[in-house]
Amino acid sequence: MTIIRKFAAAAATAMTLGTAASAADIVEIASGDERFSTLVAAVSAAGLVETLQGPGPFTVYAPVNDAFAALPEGTVETLLEPENKGQLTNILLYHVDDRKLTAEMIPNGSNYFKPVLVSERLCITKDSSGVSIADGTGESANVIIANIEADNGVIHVIDKVLLPGTRPACH
Repeated sequence: MTIIRKFAAAAATAMTLGTAASAADIVEIASGDERFSTLVAAVSAAGLVETLQGPGPFTVYAPVNDAFAALPEGTVETLLEPENKGQLTNILLYHVDDRKLTAEMIPNGSNYFKPVLVSERLCITKDSSGVSIADGTGESANVIIANIEADNGVIHVIDKVLLPGTRPACH
């Protein structure tokens, strides 16, 4: 995991350019929270920092470090290699919607949502137990913290890395 720590440290340094007086963008919030150090490293390696610091609006489904650690051994390190930048970028764009969607805006039941990775879909289910997101593998992530407000959107913290694949089935 040393490559992840190296990327995370460099990315956090590069991304903490905001001032205390201004509202924080999505990248600044993620950079300031140790639970997202792997995500920050990945966003930096994929060259998406400027995009996610842009005006938005964005909704980011942000996996915590434990979600990345649950991937098969070596997956994160492999994705961070320069030759895998395209694959890494696609996975990260699968976690972003180009609208601001607070938890209250997500309709009850199961509905398809179109992430920035336009070739894919997410199935987001909201019920009395909370919000879950089915990815292209058919596996689901749970929203463990909803509605972290940023000046350019909102962050929903999830417990699994979303992976593209065949279209998820909403039930």
